[in-house]
Amino acid sequence: MVNEKSRNQKPMEQSTGNKSSKRRHDSESQMEVETVNNIEGKVKTKSSSKRVKNVQGNEVRKVPVPAHRYTPLKENWMKIFTPVVEHLQLQIRFNLKTRNVELRTAPETPDIANLQKGADFVRAFILGFEVEDALALLRLDDLFIETFEVNDVKPVIKGDHLSRAVGRLAGKGGRTKFTIENVTKTRIVLADTKIHILGSFQNIQLARRSICNLILGSPPVKVYGQLRNMAGRIAERF
Repeated sequence: MVNEKSRNQKPMEQSTGNKSSKRRHDSESQMEVETVNNIEGKVKTKSSSKRVKNVQGNEVRKVPVPAHRYTPLKENWMKIFTPVVEHLQLQIRFNLKTRNVELRTAPETPDIANLQKGADFVRAFILGFEVEDALALLRLDDLFIETFEVNDVKPVIKGDHLSRAVGRLAGKGGRTKFTIENVTKTRIVLADTKIHILGSFQNIQLARRSICNLILGSPPVKVYGQLRNMAGRIAERF
């Protein structure tokens, strides 16, 4: 009796394993790798037939704007306003009292997820990314922004040593930063001691590893070599 039960259980386990692998395969097949402004990400090829309805009442997202980003926001307002209203079909305004960019769903908003997309797009610009780079968050599906500080990598570093570490990250004329961006297909913003990286999960890991090595004192030439090797491996996989 025990043997018969164990025999019956095995095919059931195999069938459930096959179902889960099929689901994974289907979800992977629906994603297509694309590059927007040299930022690599994935796009869903099949649009879901389900139409997600708005939650009752207006959903709102608020993005705080620091003082040093008022002028860039004012100069680029139409570039931000147009995709949010036309593409995502949301309502957007800048609240002068609270100094927040406020996004709200409208009756014609097709998907509640658009609200979070719009908030991520505005937040990316506020952090210092160019509008053209931030737009990739609207067009590609698996992009993220990761933020960390130099002291998170090396807490002891202070004074001139901290300045030199930031200088190593940028390189002469920004050369090192541009090289890391081009090889890993990400975008990097150096804001004082804070570092913001925009890209897919895998590419952010590659960029972060290179940045951490530079902070810890590795010479740029050695980091370039490691980047070439990693880029070669990624190219072989795909």
